[in-house]
Amino acid sequence: MMKRDECFRKLAEHRGEAIVVGTYTSAFEWMQASPSPLNFLSVGAMGQASPHGLGLAIGLPEEKVLVLDGDGSLLMNLGCLVTIANAAPKNLVHFVSVNGCYEANGSHPIPARDKVDFAGLARSAGYAHVFEFDGMNRFAAEIANVLSLPGPVFVALKVVAGDPPPQDYELIHSEKVRREFKAAIAPMLARRKGR
Repeated sequence: MMKRDECFRKLAEHRGEAIVVGTYTSAFEWMQASPSPLNFLSVGAMGQASPHGLGLAIGLPEEKVLVLDGDGSLLMNLGCLVTIANAAPKNLVHFVSVNGCYEANGSHPIPARDKVDFAGLARSAGYAHVFEFDGMNRFAAEIANVLSLPGPVFVALKVVAGDPPPQDYELIHSEKVRREFKAAIAPMLARRKGR
């Protein structure tokens, strides 16, 4: 098993100018690993990280979009796997932190936590590439290749919680964060309209 915050720090090294959609604890940890106005934080929207990411990927097809989902959050909207695979955005990479619990809601176990195969679900849905990592050495060695592949790409990260990040809900829901995100993607939208 890997620590999620360590995975995110390694991912941050390869982020470049990607838009990153994070949800719940993943969002808080990502804010520590890679602060940026290009972080779209969907705390309070369980099951909506991947649809938000899909919308951004479709609307900005020249930009890389990374989704940082959780297994509990994904279970709230499994239909998004088929929708993403069908839309087939080449610029979308969907990471799912698999820890077998609804961590943001008291770490209650998810249903069928010892049976569900998230990588298998994504593969069956039709994602172009599917990966599963449970060790940092292999993840670190392969992440650059994973991010270079045409999407949609699905990555199941077998993780345990890292050090608890600050949970600044006031910041994450603030108008300031939304305003900064809009300003950061404005040039991308302008380039898109100019084509």
